[in-house]
Amino acid sequence: MSIYLIRRLASGLLTLVVASVVIFFVLEILPGDPARLMLGMNATEDAVQALRVQMGLDEGLYARYVQWACGLLSLDFGRSYTYSVPVAELIRERAAVSLPLALIALTLSTVIAIPVGLFAAARRGRMGDTMAMTVSQFGVAVPNFWFALMLVYVFSVWLRLVPAGGFPGWQSGIWPALKALILPALALALPQAAILARVTRSALLEVLGEDFIRTARAKGLTRKATLWRHALGNAMLPVLTILGLQFAFLLAGTVIIENVFYLPGLGRLLVQAINQRDLIVVEGVVMLLVAAVVLINLLVDLSYAFVDPRLRTRA
Repeated sequence: MSIYLIRRLASGLLTLVVASVVIFFVLEILPGDPARLMLGMNATEDAVQALRVQMGLDEGLYARYVQWACGLLSLDFGRSYTYSVPVAELIRERAAVSLPLALIALTLSTVIAIPVGLFAAARRGRMGDTMAMTVSQFGVAVPNFWFALMLVYVFSVWLRLVPAGGFPGWQSGIWPALKALILPALALALPQAAILARVTRSALLEVLGEDFIRTARAKGLTRKATLWRHALGNAMLPVLTILGLQFAFLLAGTVIIENVFYLPGLGRLLVQAINQRDLIVVEGVVMLLVAAVVLINLLVDLSYAFVDPRLRTRA
């Protein structure tokens, strides 16, 4: 198990190093001068040059990468050109919105998808299975921003139960903050729940055809007990894989939803930084999201060994 863990950690670290090189150099070679864009086209050359020195843009490309990479090791992402504050502070403020949003969306997705997948697998070929898979196919086909607009119309404009957008901040209280995140989380969760429900059903149907399931049924276990005690646990590997990918997507892919609901999260910060050509913020946010994806994949790989003892023995 320790060798397996060391290999996964080494793979994750190598991924982070390669990602840091790609992110930095791809963004740095983009056309346009950040100092010129910040001061405007009418700025004098002396003013532009002074700002370039202040921002460290007068140094060599490789020297700037080494300085930036060394800062990442101490969680120092640099200082934003636009906001004149440390990038780590901006990320911390925006992550307080994006991280709870992703966790709530993942929880809703799991709570919806697992029972639907169980329901469909237990009624394979019947009306219930057909209806569940039809609804899930609709959820897969429709983009999340359409769900967002429909939810705003129904629950904010028509029923007036929750706000249509904005975020009051956690200092306003837990309930007002959660109330502002309910609709965005639901808009994110519905398409992901549709995908997860279909994966759960397929995994369960594959397991239900195994010999040990027939043996359990021959010993007198009911279909429901066999499904819950034996089939679900053995079908969790593909479900865990999708859950890990979904959480990474929900954390990194909230750009559209955060803009629809006007939430001050990481996705909105990334869009603003790109528009303002604030490269140090873009590099920091993207690198953080890559690190989050690598960490989530590592946790999913480790969870395999706990779910399936055979993998733990092989490791």
